[in-house]
Amino acid sequence: MEKMKKIFGPADILVPANCDMSKWSVIACDQFSSQPGYWDALDRYVGDAPSTLRLMLPEAYLERRDPFAEAKGINATMRRYLEGGVFRTLPSSCVYLERTQTDGKVRRGLVGALDLEAYDYSATSASPIRATEGTVPERLPPRVRVRWDAPLEMPHIMVLMDDPQNGVLGSLEAGAEKGRLPKLYDFDLNCGGGHLRGWQVSGDDAAALEREMDAYEQAIGERYKGSAPAMFAIGDGNHSLAAAKNCWEEIKRSGLTPEQLRAHPARFSLVELVNIHDDAIVFEPIHKVLFDTDPTAFLDEVKAFWARRGQASDAGHPLRLLAGGREEALTVGGMTIGQLIGAAEEFCQSYIAAHGGRIDYIHNDDTALEMGRRPGGAAIMLPKMRKSELFTSIIRSGPFPKKSFSIGHAEDKRYYLECRKIQAS
Repeated sequence: MEKMKKIFGPADILVPANCDMSKWSVIACDQFSSQPGYWDALDRYVGDAPSTLRLMLPEAYLERRDPFAEAKGINATMRRYLEGGVFRTLPSSCVYLERTQTDGKVRRGLVGALDLEAYDYSATSASPIRATEGTVPERLPPRVRVRWDAPLEMPHIMVLMDDPQNGVLGSLEAGAEKGRLPKLYDFDLNCGGGHLRGWQVSGDDAAALEREMDAYEQAIGERYKGSAPAMFAIGDGNHSLAAAKNCWEEIKRSGLTPEQLRAHPARFSLVELVNIHDDAIVFEPIHKVLFDTDPTAFLDEVKAFWARRGQASDAGHPLRLLAGGREEALTVGGMTIGQLIGAAEEFCQSYIAAHGGRIDYIHNDDTALEMGRRPGGAAIMLPKMRKSELFTSIIRSGPFPKKSFSIGHAEDKRYYLECRKIQAS
């Protein structure tokens, strides 16, 4: 039986017993959603081998297949894997990971269980675990329905911690280098996803990890005195974690005893914890580009918009504005980075309402510049967020608006691997 006393800690983690790891581990379902060919090729590569591909439905297939009919088959496969010896259990453990990305950088992470009692995804949340972007309620019911009947979970949720001293993951990195931690896997990920190594963290190492987590919690409290601090923020998979939270809230109303509720596996969710100060974590801005509009008044109106708010400033966040072949710079102060992005979205929507057109959200700087310079185009080029701004913005002004920033490239997103039982015995 799992025992959790902390917001984040060990769990009974399931890993493959005797599988081809390059076929077992596949990228998260929400990647390459407009490229079904990626998934078709992966399906052919995996074939009949045990694989996490058979435990989820890629979003690229949502218009081809009935997700609820697919969920029944997925749940049956989960049970078959559980009963057929596909898994072995790592009792009361975490998994320390080193992911070599496509750029050669190594991203360090820690897989463990997050207590959903400490998570609130609402815009006014003051909980220890916060959403980084607004949660869309309409996206939750299908995810809740799929999770409700599933015997297993497997995380593509990445949770951010603000640990500039790297006390939590640094100690595990040293243990892995010295050979103190048992190695679980070391293999190339399929489809150009880089390389992954993992080590088990249990026993005395888990106890040492708990002490580092206590120190981190204390440091966060001291850094954000006078505010309700956020220990963790959801980097990827916000809606999946919100669905897990909704399932848990429903279970809490099912008449279980307090003891049963404390130990229920659905109270926790398996996630990967990463440090925003890791060199491999890069926050890329998502620029706002307008198409098929009349850009004539764009620059004058956007400057007037900020002037009305009293936010034009010589010190603050730099914006790069493009319209009809013209370009200007503007610096906006007095806002968190999240408020700035929200205000830019508000202006773009109001401009489209008045002048026509449509908006798209572009990750690449050069692409956004080229599009913003096209006839009938305009753009607000947003600044790159400093790592020190993320938690400060969430604490002061709540979750970021949609399409605020991106963490890394699609190929470097989390691959499914570890699993965990979420139904009571």
